[in-house]
Amino acid sequence: MSGIASIPAWLISGVIALSGGGFWMPEQASTLAPMVDWYFMAITWVCAGFFVVIVGVMFWFMYKYRRRTHVADTGGPTHNTPLEVTWTIVPLIMVIVIFYVGLRGYLDIRIAPQNSYLIDGATLATPADPLLVPVNRPVKLTMRSEDVIHSMFIPAFRVKQDVVPGRVTDLWFTATRIGKFDLFCAEYCGTQHSQMIGKVEVVDEDEFEVRIEIERQWIDKVPDENLHLAGVLVYNRCTVCHTVDGSRLIAPSFQETWKLFRKEMNSGMRTLADGSTVTVDEDYLLNSILRPLDQIVKDYGSSMTPTIGTQLGARKVEAMIQFIMRLDEVTDDNWNLIKVNRQDIMVEAQEGE
Repeated sequence: MSGIASIPAWLISGVIALSGGGFWMPEQASTLAPMVDWYFMAITWVCAGFFVVIVGVMFWFMYKYRRRTHVADTGGPTHNTPLEVTWTIVPLIMVIVIFYVGLRGYLDIRIAPQNSYLIDGATLATPADPLLVPVNRPVKLTMRSEDVIHSMFIPAFRVKQDVVPGRVTDLWFTATRIGKFDLFCAEYCGTQHSQMIGKVEVVDEDEFEVRIEIERQWIDKVPDENLHLAGVLVYNRCTVCHTVDGSRLIAPSFQETWKLFRKEMNSGMRTLADGSTVTVDEDYLLNSILRPLDQIVKDYGSSMTPTIGTQLGARKVEAMIQFIMRLDEVTDDNWNLIKVNRQDIMVEAQEGE
């Protein structure tokens, strides 16, 4: 917030009080939000002030110099040098000040602190799967897109950044309030754009460390016989591209893959983009997760993240394989996923019963 350091504190607090949520803005929940709101409101009121002055003078001139009678044109001054210099220099100075303050703010927003907590490779598929971050600690998101342009937007934090295929972009924030805040894609990106929503959950530092450790270890506490059920929970990361009801998105439906695995379709053979065929078996499923660009399915693009297997880890990869192989056991008669509670499929829960 160094860009507003030289502005009187009473003016900052007054403008922010008018813009800190409600009619003008969402709630403020990060260290960047007051700065962004101040810039917005300062420029808004400057524009409003000039509007009132200019329109007021215009109406005054319309009244004062209205034509009362028909008179001969006697000519008039062609210009007024002091007036012209004034309305050129004053706006120029104001624009330079706005640019300078805005540039300082832009640099504050773009340059993350060196001690930021780095989040790289996370995937949010549903609002029930929030992005967990600690309060009062800088967080930096490193983002990539494998298909089209997206835009990461968290209104309460006043941060938004395009995510462009073939490039790595980042944004950072320091959350100042505990709670859940909206997160969504602000760039129209295709037929599933409206489903690209989620939540950022801000918790205190102690709870954050505990929950991160739980997230790392929960899959290791699921016995082998329950891995297909664990796959229901891991599947949240796949819903943007793969369905389970047979409908088509940007990647093959898991129902189709399951039918090929059961040899209910095409004798279990899948046609690839290069015209070759491959048997859909357990090895194929494993290879498709670990090396998704090796065997692109016909009529589909290469939209899957190449490092998805590394991000998931061996145990979650096996859970997804079991999930697909036993898809009929984790869906109802209408191909809707059954509800799975994590605690019910973990070893401790079973031993405590």
